[in-house]
Amino acid sequence: MSSPSPVDEIDEAKEREHFRAVVNAFKYYKLCSLDRIHKSEKIISTLLPTHQRRLEKYTTYLTKFKKCLDVNNTIVHMIIKDVDTMFENVDHSMDGVNGTESFGCDYNACEMISQKQHKMQHDVEKVQSVLKNIVRDWSSVGAPEREQCYKPILDEIEALYSMEEYSERRGVKVLVPGAGLGRLAWEVAARGFTCQGNEFSLFMLFASNFVLNRCPEANKYTVHPWLHQYVNNLTCDHQLQSVTFPDVRPARDKPADSFSMTAGDFLKVYTEPEEWSCVATCFFIDCAPNVIEFIERIYSILQPGGYWINLGPLLYHYSDMPTENSIEPPYDILLEIIRDVGFDIMKERTGVKTKYAQNPNSMMQHEYSSVYFVCRKPYC
Repeated sequence: MSSPSPVDEIDEAKEREHFRAVVNAFKYYKLCSLDRIHKSEKIISTLLPTHQRRLEKYTTYLTKFKKCLDVNNTIVHMIIKDVDTMFENVDHSMDGVNGTESFGCDYNACEMISQKQHKMQHDVEKVQSVLKNIVRDWSSVGAPEREQCYKPILDEIEALYSMEEYSERRGVKVLVPGAGLGRLAWEVAARGFTCQGNEFSLFMLFASNFVLNRCPEANKYTVHPWLHQYVNNLTCDHQLQSVTFPDVRPARDKPADSFSMTAGDFLKVYTEPEEWSCVATCFFIDCAPNVIEFIERIYSILQPGGYWINLGPLLYHYSDMPTENSIEPPYDILLEIIRDVGFDIMKERTGVKTKYAQNPNSMMQHEYSSVYFVCRKPYC
């Protein structure tokens, strides 16, 4: 067997480093979140006594925030328990803060921790986002969003591959790129289809592994998903709101032989032509620096006569990133590109109202007017 090339070794080292960084972000979750609470407490302590008195009720709530944070931190650590067995690139043992140890330290040590916190804050915000996505995908509170975003896709798949024509649905292979925490892919498989979800983000993969493989009971766990939203709250209780999950029994009821999840870059993982009966994308196609590559790849991996179902906005996540070369064609031009690649557009509509991991009690609501279309790859 030939030795790995220097490029392969560098790539593997980068993957290991990224894996450790993501695990560390989960471990730092409590520390960084506590820092935000302490900031509020410190500011209040510097105010005039009369102002402090008028904020006594709010100060009491800040103490409750810490208890809710402990609840979240329990879930966060459950998510990363045994993640080193998910892939082959171990050892992932961590050095430094694990989010549970004593914080007594000398000045230099505290300064080092402070610098690490600053560098890691962005990743910790992704951990906070994971908690919101758990609510979106795996709780009753997220059901209205799933009704908006997933139901049109699920209804379309069922209509295209009806029981009358496809009595053995396992022969229909459905791919869900950008699967997130896996609920859409799980629902497709639960309807009898062979379905595979694909996800690139380790943050999402860690959480989906926990929910899908280690949650055999419904509503066993609790999170406080809006704890980190300090603005646009009507009441403190809204910020403290708890949500139980999962609303189903994913680990117990999972159709094991017809459902799977893969990790990695969609363009690198899926290269086999004409492998899939259907590709379902939800809030996905704008995650590429070059959306044309996604369209071409979806066309390539679909079987002749296969369908592509899409719903979502056009955020173009790499837009305006100084280190990325991104293209952002508007929807009308995107449709022209889809046709030019070879697809027949069967259905399409705009103005589909969708939300993404929104706090239903917040004074500010983000709502997308998404696009929805169904394309078919011709037989010849």
